[in-house]
Amino acid sequence: MKKRFIKVHSEGTIKGNEIWVDRETGVNYLFHFDGNAGGLTPLLNKDGKPLVTPIYDE
Repeated sequence: MKKRFIKVHSEGTIKGNEIWVDRETGVNYLFHFDGNAGGLTPLLNKDGKPLVTPIYDE
C-alpha cells in the first residue's frame, strides 16, 4: 500500500518543522513540533488558498 503523505522537508530534532504533502490532493502541510507537543496546519498561498504541489507517480 502506498503511503498517502510524504515528508518533503525536515529541520530540527527535538524542536522543529516538517512539510508534508498529501499524495492524493497535493496539499502541503506544516507540522511544528516541540518535545512531546506538535501541531499541523495547511500551508497557504498569498491568496489564502491551500498551497498545492503537482503530484507525479513514482
